[in-house]
Amino acid sequence: MGIRLAVLSSLGFGVAVAAAAQPADPYLRYLQSAPEFQPVRQDRDFLLGRWRTWVYMPWRYQWAAGTGEAGGALCRELGINGGFLDGASGPGGRMPAELAWHDRFDLLFYVDHVAGKGTLHLKHQDGDFGARFKAEQRRVGERFVPLDAAAIAACKGLVEANIAAVRASPRRIAYALDDEISWGSFVRPVVWWLNGARDGYARWLQGVYGGAPPHSAELVAPDAVRGFYGKPFREWDLSPLCDGLAYNDSVWANVLGDLVDHANRADPETPCGFVGGQAPSPFGGFDYQKLVRKVQFIESYDLGSSQAILRSFNPGNALPQVTTHFHKTIEDSRWQSWYYLAHGNRGMIGWVEGWFDGTSPKPWLKAFAPTLKEIAGRVAPKQVGATWVHDGVALYYSHPSIQVGWVLDIEPHKATWTNRNGDHRLGTAPLVRQAWEQMLRDEGIQYSFVGYRDVAVGGVPKGFRVLILPAAWALSDAEARRIREFAESGGTVIADFGTGLFDPHGRGRAKGALDDLFGLARDGTIGARGTLFGGALCVETDQDAGFSYKRIDQLFATVPCPEENGFAVAERGLKTLQSRAAGRGRAVFLNLSPQRYLMHRADWAGAAARRKAFLKPILEAGARPWVTVHGADGARPPNAEITYWSKDGRTLLFLVQNVPMGGGELGGGSGEGLVPGREEVTIRFAAPVQDLVDERTGDRLGTVRETKRSWDRTEAVVLSFQGDPPAAR
Repeated sequence: MGIRLAVLSSLGFGVAVAAAAQPADPYLRYLQSAPEFQPVRQDRDFLLGRWRTWVYMPWRYQWAAGTGEAGGALCRELGINGGFLDGASGPGGRMPAELAWHDRFDLLFYVDHVAGKGTLHLKHQDGDFGARFKAEQRRVGERFVPLDAAAIAACKGLVEANIAAVRASPRRIAYALDDEISWGSFVRPVVWWLNGARDGYARWLQGVYGGAPPHSAELVAPDAVRGFYGKPFREWDLSPLCDGLAYNDSVWANVLGDLVDHANRADPETPCGFVGGQAPSPFGGFDYQKLVRKVQFIESYDLGSSQAILRSFNPGNALPQVTTHFHKTIEDSRWQSWYYLAHGNRGMIGWVEGWFDGTSPKPWLKAFAPTLKEIAGRVAPKQVGATWVHDGVALYYSHPSIQVGWVLDIEPHKATWTNRNGDHRLGTAPLVRQAWEQMLRDEGIQYSFVGYRDVAVGGVPKGFRVLILPAAWALSDAEARRIREFAESGGTVIADFGTGLFDPHGRGRAKGALDDLFGLARDGTIGARGTLFGGALCVETDQDAGFSYKRIDQLFATVPCPEENGFAVAERGLKTLQSRAAGRGRAVFLNLSPQRYLMHRADWAGAAARRKAFLKPILEAGARPWVTVHGADGARPPNAEITYWSKDGRTLLFLVQNVPMGGGELGGGSGEGLVPGREEVTIRFAAPVQDLVDERTGDRLGTVRETKRSWDRTEAVVLSFQGDPPAAR
């Protein structure tokens, strides 16, 4: 009760909370009942709404064709079936004419900036802003635009006006509160008060700790915790920083949820969320266990596994999830469209820059048109409403571990940590996540993320055989208890390194929260100099020396680490590849960092042997591919990935090329290392499947064990069959 009232009253909300049975553990009680974990409306039919196919929505920055007859005809010619309206200046200006244009040419649209521009989004690029922001990073001041009652009321007024202007249109599909939103500025490191209600933090802390907290209710900047480096973790206490970050994430989540609820009252038929989402981060409000519960629509840049995390937390995969498209080459544009459809996206927001010569579209747009028309007209309607199928493997999402990991990562920056950005390409947490993802995909195994809150409250969801803990530095007692239960009931738990050496507040432990499960005997010195990786740092890379790396091997070259089979050994005092029985299941502690797999993937032929030690316990747990793809030489083609979905009694399958996405906090990504060309492949199932259909050609292939297909590597092979996937052998 206290925690709910604390956060909501800090925002100026009046709230009545029903009494309910509460667990004795105060942190578990917080996870179970805090308002930041209570979802906005997210029922399936509402989320699916009018968004029943793939929608390509140009953001008309340099749309030279106009919004008249010529522009509408061009959209039809190019297969563009969507667009956007801009609410930044309110419902006046161009909005009425552009609304009529979208309606006339049957263009589905979302409305951007329905809450205005400049309250939820604070830009950092301009000189004056940048200088002011830099000054704020070393002290704890006030957010430049406080999220107080007056600001929220102003946002609500804009939401009402903008929605009223378009609510009669049958082609509206979503509202975005704003673009590239953050409680800071993007995910740049800063700690500040978000509103004037500072007593809300004290009440929040009391609720989280179940009484008096171990530190004052004052926010601190990262400089306050830099004195712990070199000491054993048992002496570390990052809670003054980590608790403040978690509190700001909570305030932010509840602000967004309140605005989304307000939008729903103005228009109960249309989802609301935001665009320009960032990677999971300690800063800016990107704790996705909180964030996903507060939105009904989201565009996120594919940074730090954000798209896969969203797909995993997306309720029933019904929430419309899209990404941005910046054109680089026609091959890349085709590939992005098929790749993101295969991973559950419902469209793209196209950044219109350099698309035209005068008012004439450049040739690539006409070459791209068949892709847009086929996806929207034929394939996407079969995928919308489908649910993701995984192979029984869960990757753990621990936001407290992301916070702790960031503190460990910044040590070599010293006082220049204020300049840090690009965590998604530097940080231990994102690179460890991505390495696990790529190993699984390259082996032909699909996965989902499970979140720290969901596991602590409800346990590891049914259907998983394996739980992987990637760089899970920080675990609560409640999480540790649920993870033990999973192993003891027959699951396999795999940890790479550093597991549970901090609690969820960032307070260090002498022994890990799961040391008993893994059978580890630590002497309490872990964290001191010489105990981890290269010895001088607690992490595998010097992210100051490697800050501007061009190739990822240059990042790994910054710290000489002891290695085993090309992977860094994490803790010098522990053996590698420890495995033991745990009830009816198994517990495996690798003591290896998987990060260097991102480097080893360049040697496709050798990568399978490299990943063997990481995947052996997964395969032994029964998580095996039930469908495989083979090239003319009988081997798996480089970067081949198969995703699968279930809908209306059929399984839908996509074969796509899996390469990393580039890009940054402003978007701009493209496939890195994309290989064009066509290849003849054989797709083989563990057992015959019934009524196999090629959904692109319409070929009915009958009941078969395998099929030969011609695969354009910048597109997709799309198949479906009756029933569930056959059991893997």
